[in-house]
Amino acid sequence: MTSPISHSPDEAAPLRGLPVVRLKPKAEARAIRHGFPWVYADELVTDRRTQNLAPGALAVLEDGERRPLGLVTVNTKSKIICRMLDRDPDAMIDQAWFAARLTRALALRSRLFDAPFYRLVHAEADLLPGVVIDRFGDVAVIQPNAAWAEAHLADLTAALIAVTGVSTVVKNATGRARGLEGLNEETLVLAGAVSAPIPVPMNGATYLADVTGGQKTGLFFDQRPNHAFAARLAKGARVLDVFAHVGGFGLAALAAGATSTLAVDASAAALALAGQGAELSGHAERFSTRQGDAFDVLEALGAEGQQFDLVICDPPAFAPAKPALEAGLRAYERIARLSAPLVAPGGYLVLCSCSHAADLASFRNASARGIGRGGRRGQLLHTGFAGPDHPMLPQLAESGYLKALFFRLDG
Repeated sequence: MTSPISHSPDEAAPLRGLPVVRLKPKAEARAIRHGFPWVYADELVTDRRTQNLAPGALAVLEDGERRPLGLVTVNTKSKIICRMLDRDPDAMIDQAWFAARLTRALALRSRLFDAPFYRLVHAEADLLPGVVIDRFGDVAVIQPNAAWAEAHLADLTAALIAVTGVSTVVKNATGRARGLEGLNEETLVLAGAVSAPIPVPMNGATYLADVTGGQKTGLFFDQRPNHAFAARLAKGARVLDVFAHVGGFGLAALAAGATSTLAVDASAAALALAGQGAELSGHAERFSTRQGDAFDVLEALGAEGQQFDLVICDPPAFAPAKPALEAGLRAYERIARLSAPLVAPGGYLVLCSCSHAADLASFRNASARGIGRGGRRGQLLHTGFAGPDHPMLPQLAESGYLKALFFRLDG
């Protein structure tokens, strides 16, 4: 008798000759049918034929009763062994398919923004799993963070140019996500040319994005609404922007009337771009920088007795995955403890987390503990999230990663 989970080598998708992969009999197919985009390695039958599939190969996913669920990409090197590409198992992943996805993504951003500076594709939430595309006017930066996207990069690039009209496309293949997919790191100009950092207008300021040598794609669009909320608190304020990168919160605060901004970052290159942004924005005389480890600088500022009316701490992901959660929460608490004493009485403290493993309640509790241990009390005024060009896939909690807490601290 044939096992219900076995399949013969000539089994294939109905029309395409693609391999078939199958969920284990006890694996829950309901989540996939309801929109969850991933299959984990322990949920899939990984016989020799499946194990021999090249990373990024296309296959038809079936449930344990051999009913098709859709077209997936397979990477047996990743804990996310399958990513759903299309509910139609006969879909053709070609330039036209990419163009349809990109047209859908562009329609949303064109409605949201009056200038072409935004995240165009936010991975699974825009139906392009593992793919991030940020747009900087006539330049687009692709992060192909999954093996299938790397394999189809030529069609993706051609569709991106055709749909958006950009003339320059950069491949930024760096970061933790590619390592988890077994991919190498590299940055390449795929079309056109880039000769200098790109000016980006946002919240009344001008930022400079280094799309070939900077962190991630060169600029973080996700914080745009949180920059704007902080700017509402900044008029007449002395501002401290910690983990400032290219000036995110600090430049927006200056544009809103802050009397001064001190930007702190470990990267001299990022601070140099922040300084150039301040100059382009007309605020160079009110902008200063301090390079160094953020924890060390916070301790030094405290020892110096410095205080500011608005303090913002926007660190990298201290808890990028669940195994790092406890250590990450301790780091967020320490940031709050060190920064709270630097806030003048009645001033404001903004604490951010981009760790999807740290949910909002855990991050809020760690921040409140740190503020208390820093000898302060206050009100939580506002909780911010990523901008609408970073939409969430409701079925995928990981797509809602960014949190920003705005506190007013008592004397």
